Amino acid sequence: MTGLNSLHEHNRVSAHEVDLTLQRLLPRLDSVWIEEQASAETVHSFHQRLEQVWPRLFHLLLSLYGTRFDFFYHLEQILLTAARSWVARSPDLKELDLHRINDPEWFQSQKMVGGALYVDLFSENLSRLREQIPYFQTLGLTYLHLMPLFAVRPGDNDGGYAISNYRSIDPRLGTIEDLQQLAEEFRAAGISLVLDFVFNHTSDHHYWAEQAQAGVQEYQDFYYIFPDRTEPDQYERTLREIFPTVRRGNFTWHDNMEKWVWTTFNNYQWDLNYRNPAVFRAMLEEMLFLANTGVDILRLDAVAFVWKEMGTSCENLPQAHWLIQAFSALARVAAPGLLFKSEAIVHPDDVVRYISPEECQISYNPTLMALLWESLATRSVRLLRQSLSHRHQLPEQTTWVNYLRCHDDIGWTFDDADAAVLGINAYDHRKFLNEFYTGQFEGSFARGVPFQHNLETGDMRISGTLASLAGLEQAIDLEDDNLKEMAIRRIMLLNGITLSIGGIPLLYLGEEWGQLNDYDFVKDPAKAGDTRWIHRPKMKWEYLEELDEQLDSQDGAIRKRIFRSLQKMIGLRKSHPALGGVEMKLIATGNDHLLGFVRQREGSRLTVLANFSEDHQTIEGNRVRSLGLGRYFKDILSNRTIETSGPIQLDSYQILWLEVE
Repeated sequence: MTGLNSLHEHNRVSAHEVDLTLQRLLPRLDSVWIEEQASAETVHSFHQRLEQVWPRLFHLLLSLYGTRFDFFYHLEQILLTAARSWVARSPDLKELDLHRINDPEWFQSQKMVGGALYVDLFSENLSRLREQIPYFQTLGLTYLHLMPLFAVRPGDNDGGYAISNYRSIDPRLGTIEDLQQLAEEFRAAGISLVLDFVFNHTSDHHYWAEQAQAGVQEYQDFYYIFPDRTEPDQYERTLREIFPTVRRGNFTWHDNMEKWVWTTFNNYQWDLNYRNPAVFRAMLEEMLFLANTGVDILRLDAVAFVWKEMGTSCENLPQAHWLIQAFSALARVAAPGLLFKSEAIVHPDDVVRYISPEECQISYNPTLMALLWESLATRSVRLLRQSLSHRHQLPEQTTWVNYLRCHDDIGWTFDDADAAVLGINAYDHRKFLNEFYTGQFEGSFARGVPFQHNLETGDMRISGTLASLAGLEQAIDLEDDNLKEMAIRRIMLLNGITLSIGGIPLLYLGEEWGQLNDYDFVKDPAKAGDTRWIHRPKMKWEYLEELDEQLDSQDGAIRKRIFRSLQKMIGLRKSHPALGGVEMKLIATGNDHLLGFVRQREGSRLTVLANFSEDHQTIEGNRVRSLGLGRYFKDILSNRTIETSGPIQLDSYQILWLEVE
């Protein structure tokens, strides 16, 4: 993250000049206050917050756009946009803003437990989703991420990430009014609403893109559009291909315009040109509009790609960070209760650079996700432990989102240097993991499928549900009761780690029932070419009806066991303050099959031990006694007393949550 001091040095503007600039701009906002009949308190609170972030905001925007002759015009327009949004923000949201300003660590509570879903696959539409609030409460969720639900282009739309209108809901799902009502009911139920902000690109059906196609230069400047291959070829020398099996290169020829368009992901997703400050202001309007619908957290999609620079990979550039920090500073002014969540599936060193109170307060933890699966395949926690030893801690007032599966694929995003320390060849190890999780490795229990297999480089990612990757699909196919038991234990082991290790645990809805791969996705032409749909099954509400029934079917009994076990774990997490926040201390277990760590917060303490092997494993009790300062512990998951005078034994894939008895 680029600090304020280096920005000062880079721009050579004195603090007095920065302050003077603000004093000259503030009267320009009077038109908004007068037009909207804003109260004195509304104006005062806005000015107060703006003054707090102004030095940083000014230098960020100056670094991005200061060489332009019209810089101060755009600076004024950006502030006017923020002021209009603040005036339009509802009293309820302003009251919530105040609470969160006074409690900046509200999202680090152990009571934060997340879920993610596609509205149409879970409940058909937003109105029906409101009816499921009691279900979320029964499971224990307090954070719900709805996959993209805005209007999209017809046909292929990258699972909703090719947005044609940020202010219109897909008509199959409802309306903006439905979203606002859902947000209100979520707040009343204690559930934080999370939505995606797809800000690297729009679809080719967005109004801006349609105007660009019609030849309007103002909107062609919203994108990277080139008359010939000269510049695209120069850029391509240092770019990688994201979806090589779909298309080659990062640029798409447009017949009507007879020009090339930058399209990092799919040919219908046009990359926005943030070198143009008009794009920054336009996307700020969209962001603050979403904030005012009642969204609590915005997941920033594809953050690594938002700034382009010739001769670089156009990923993780300093300007990408400045851009996000500028958005964040303006959110602190116009929607101070709003948080950002980073989606950066990149090298672990780059992931953490997006995380700070001034940039993204929350981040996905792709390295933990990948290494939990790696540990399950190898039955060893060596690489996981090596990574956690120096990659888990975060700045204050930030946190991880820990997940096992999401709407996306699994990529093996561990650090090659971490692997080398342990004598592991990273290329060969990724090849092994791909073979293991597609079921090609002898003895594998997994039933994943390849995603974006690049035959030239050997690169591959993995699709599949949690249960199918953990062995439940194989066990059911083979009708083997022992394999079923092992699969269930793996599922609960992985969930037990994400619920306890530090950060917000996130379930992809369907995991709570152990749903298997959905191979019927190939019947839908719009989905058939994307294997990620295999792990996006439709919710089966008949499972819920089975919970209170005496079940004859073994499959039903398995689903009920997984649901009840997970529900219990969530309840226990929420009752133990030690599991809030991020801070975690590893335990030297003396056993490469066992992961151990201690969580301590607000006077509460919990010791976690986890066996990643199907064989029984032991740890010397004295290692636990000396850390927990007690001889007798209770495993709160099984309600069993553990004595530390001798070795502690863990059964196959067992996890213990130990507190001093």
